[in-house]
Amino acid sequence: MRRFTRLALLTGLSSIAVAASPALAQNANTAGQAVAPVEEQVADADTIIVTGTRRTDRTVADSPVPIDVLGSDAITNTGQTETNRILNQLVPSFNFPQPSIADGSDALRPATLRGLSPDQTLVLINGKRRHVSALLNINGTVGRGSAAVDMNLIPGLAISRIEVLRDGAAAQYGSDAIAGVINVQLKTAREGGRASATVGRYHTTVDNVANVTGLQTNAAGQPVLNPTDPRYFLPVVDGDRRARDGQTITLGANIGVPLGARGFINFTGEYRDRNRTTRAGFDLRPNYVPNTGTVFDARELSFDRLQFRFGDPDTEDFNVFVNSGLELGESGWELYAFGSYGVRDALSAANYRQANAAANRNFGALAPNQAPNNANFVPLTPDGFLPLIDTELKDYSLVGGVRGEFGEWNADFSVGRGHNSFDYVVKNTLNTSFGTGSQRVFDAGGLKYGQTMVNADVSRQFPLGGFAKPLSIAFGGEYRREEFAIRPGDLQSYAIGPLFRPAVTTTAANCAAQQGVFNATTGLCTFPGRAAGAGSQGFPGIPANSATDVNRHSYAAYVEFDTDPFEGLTTTLAGRYEHFSDFGDTLNGKFAARFEPVPGYAIRGSISNGFRAPSLHQQFFSTTSTNFINGVPVDIATLPVSSPAARALGAKDLEPEKSLNMSLGVTANPMQGLTLTADAYQIKIDDRIVLTETLGNGGTGNTAAVQAAVTSLLAKSGFPQVAAGRFFINGLDTTTRGIDLVATYRFALGDFGRWSLTAAYNYNKTRIDRRIQELGPLLQIPGIVLFGRVEGLRFTEGQPRDKIVFSADGDVGIFGFTARTTRYGNVVSPGAANPIANPTSLTEFGPDDIFLGKKWITDVEARAKLAGGIEVALGANNVFDVYPDRSPFGARPASVGGFYPANQQYIPFSIFSPFGFNGRYVYGRVAMAF
Repeated sequence: MRRFTRLALLTGLSSIAVAASPALAQNANTAGQAVAPVEEQVADADTIIVTGTRRTDRTVADSPVPIDVLGSDAITNTGQTETNRILNQLVPSFNFPQPSIADGSDALRPATLRGLSPDQTLVLINGKRRHVSALLNINGTVGRGSAAVDMNLIPGLAISRIEVLRDGAAAQYGSDAIAGVINVQLKTAREGGRASATVGRYHTTVDNVANVTGLQTNAAGQPVLNPTDPRYFLPVVDGDRRARDGQTITLGANIGVPLGARGFINFTGEYRDRNRTTRAGFDLRPNYVPNTGTVFDARELSFDRLQFRFGDPDTEDFNVFVNSGLELGESGWELYAFGSYGVRDALSAANYRQANAAANRNFGALAPNQAPNNANFVPLTPDGFLPLIDTELKDYSLVGGVRGEFGEWNADFSVGRGHNSFDYVVKNTLNTSFGTGSQRVFDAGGLKYGQTMVNADVSRQFPLGGFAKPLSIAFGGEYRREEFAIRPGDLQSYAIGPLFRPAVTTTAANCAAQQGVFNATTGLCTFPGRAAGAGSQGFPGIPANSATDVNRHSYAAYVEFDTDPFEGLTTTLAGRYEHFSDFGDTLNGKFAARFEPVPGYAIRGSISNGFRAPSLHQQFFSTTSTNFINGVPVDIATLPVSSPAARALGAKDLEPEKSLNMSLGVTANPMQGLTLTADAYQIKIDDRIVLTETLGNGGTGNTAAVQAAVTSLLAKSGFPQVAAGRFFINGLDTTTRGIDLVATYRFALGDFGRWSLTAAYNYNKTRIDRRIQELGPLLQIPGIVLFGRVEGLRFTEGQPRDKIVFSADGDVGIFGFTARTTRYGNVVSPGAANPIANPTSLTEFGPDDIFLGKKWITDVEARAKLAGGIEVALGANNVFDVYPDRSPFGARPASVGGFYPANQQYIPFSIFSPFGFNGRYVYGRVAMAF
């Protein structure tokens, strides 16, 4: 029903657009084809920019800091309809991995700029701060521990252009602008528009993933185990897997409507329906309990071994953006408003639960004192089950304001509200501890985030004697209120059911009465037949004790000066003061300059300090899952830093991250149409906010001494139910260094049309300068590490060291062409196993670390503009069907010994791949401009 309603709404918008086209048609050229509005043309050096300065006459060419300007043509002429994927293709310092089997991060994938955290890039819409999502990424993905803006809620058709400021700008815009600023400018056309339909799917051969047609059998017809790795059966294979999936249909329409004499309302609606992809290998592990010894269940030969889903989830998106402006008579003032509404339904998968897994055992078939074994195994489902996580994201925003002139001053006053919610429903699963009485569908809870902003901005230019340009002075203030809430799930989604019974200390008689197993030495009564796991499998629900509803507010004031003291020298000076109700004050400044000693050749640079306030998510997110360790239920919790349990482990109030940004670059225009830029940068960040390792009983990599000491410490502090915890800390000082090189050449070739060639390169390296081991009560525990090797390597090696983009765009008559090839640099995907020679090392590589080599990904598109403003396009992304390096599986080299993790046989690629792992995508697009 929801799908039908959204399609109907979009169809209605498209119908209005088409019906309105004769009355609102754009100017036509001599061929009768629609002429694109100015805002849709390719940006060049003379394009006026609005990011990084509050002057009204600053251009790309004379900006003292590097800015990429992406026009709507570049955004439209790709097969991608998700904004983050588009930016990943076009901006070398932008990284957008596409993780899978990562809970909510499957549906809302984080992206990064300059290798920093997703929440260290500020996103603006029409120059106003965009709200972040409610989701906190706490899984093992790039961007772990962050809550970021969901750029994929912004339809490409709504965008006039995107300005990417690659420089620290906290002194100008406030918190989060450490890596840079992405400013999305919405279309302002008051007439005409565009409607488009894009359809595509993946046609791919999954590199180095065998296509299994059956299992090898012995003379008795029994499956044969692999002699080199007996965890798996020996398969019968026929080349590599082929996939034809991921069909995506995107329908969109944009229309401008006059409002008064010079006002406008610009509408955009977009509907996207994407089917799932799966690049999993065939799962060759025995799925059923063996009948006896090595006599396997007959169903092993017919079982479908492609149960895992590893790729993009099924998603359905509906997004609407509105941008509007109305002049107030002849007063010179304008009312403006813009807003959005978006819904995304996503269905992703957790790990498959095999038929022979404890998660699928009916413990109700056992007596409490009966030890589980193969002979008494009774399954809850006959073949196992694949938990499905159904997430519904809802998002809305509205900004309204008035801007104009009073005297010689320009002013802009606005108020805005943004809201994002994220709700979980877990399907096709069960809570094993409730056995046959378990639900199969669970409401697992949800998250909410809201932001209210009030802004006042005033500016004026003052002529100064002897200066080449007037002095621009801008100042203003901002009030911001944020709210964060956590909603618990169904009771069964997190509760311990009757099929788990903890061990108790009692008498032999009482133990026998309870059908337990008594240990006379310890006096402990255990119940091996009541050891079922708790919580909805795949995604445990949010427990009642995690319910949260918190808020904070902040005030800010800034001032900015911008002038050219003499011809060829441009300078910008900015300062900003902010006060947050939860941690206090911060003061930040920035100076940037550009010097052009010879026309066409310039030096530019900047220095600034900045900050990022700890998010409400990082301060207050809380959830607990129950694990069973040695038959005892223990709560492993993600703890708010203010909780008593976190305090018992030494948690402190979070402080803001503090940065020092420096950049130095050169620009050159040696000939007409050719622009060259090179910018080196260094970003030092102190007190970076990170999520600790899981500390205590059940924490990966903890020694027995650490587990016992943490558990004891929590028990003495009054929290015996919490056996292990993790929480956010100001845990790292880092330095990021890099360089951006960009060359652009625009030229005409007579009858062969107009062309734009671009070559861009980014090199980026992050180093951990210091791990802040402020252990507090943990100081006496030997060997404890708050931020370990795996998480450290994720920071330093988990994103491409470099990235190269070559692109060519051309128009020859009615035809258009785009070709782009991108080289993604090396990435390391860290595994859990410690280094062999030095197990305690926090920097050395381990035997299960996966090394992803350099890969070239090529995209091509051909277009034709037909009569009546109709355009057709055919293209392919990753036309040569390139995959990341396959994860190793089976036995490790003899020099190392042991086996690679079992899941790497059927989960063949790392989620750290910077270009995903879906293979070749082919598409077609039909659009109509009017």
